[in-house]
Amino acid sequence: MVDFEFERNSLVDDLKMRGYVTSKAVEDAMRRVPREEFLPAELREEAYVDSPLPIGEGQTISAPHMVAIMAENLDLKTGQKILEVGTGSGYHAAVCAEVIAPDGHIYSIERITSLASFAEDNLKRTGYAKLVTVILGDGSKGLPDHAPYDRIFVAAGAPDVPSPLTAQLTPGGKLLVPVGTRWYQDLIRVTRQGAKLEKENLGGCVFVPLVGEYGH
Repeated sequence: MVDFEFERNSLVDDLKMRGYVTSKAVEDAMRRVPREEFLPAELREEAYVDSPLPIGEGQTISAPHMVAIMAENLDLKTGQKILEVGTGSGYHAAVCAEVIAPDGHIYSIERITSLASFAEDNLKRTGYAKLVTVILGDGSKGLPDHAPYDRIFVAAGAPDVPSPLTAQLTPGGKLLVPVGTRWYQDLIRVTRQGAKLEKENLGGCVFVPLVGEYGH
């Protein structure tokens, strides 16, 4: 039998040593969220390998170090309202939910019906359903119904920063989005400062393509 808790803590120790996990909030979140519960049954034993893994429909669960990079660079706080584009298995949302609990909320958009159901089941089973709402739709257009958002993050590569997402940020809000080709992107952080958008390049990454009106 795999000791998932031991493997999870060993992975987080390694991510800290490598400089990916730098805050107590993200460290605690990654120690609490059981990544094995967000994987297809046949891949559970690989849950704490620091690698993306397939979750069906040509999609992947991000490598733990990338989840840590994004969580740290979003500067998450308790009580924030967050939009996630690309729910996948629900793992990334669960990690962020741990940080913004108990008063924050994440709206997560997934375009693939079977994955939206998979994520909802995973989030319910692990106790995050009250903090994360999964919605079926085109995430490249954002979710105007609940805008504006303190933070937005996109778990898929876009050809450019989608303008509907920057429009749905609060003043001082931050957006993280991989921008580039279908095969390689740079992780861009956009901060809304009044009418101005400040952009920073946080380095190279590889995500599945963002599909939708403002995607590939």
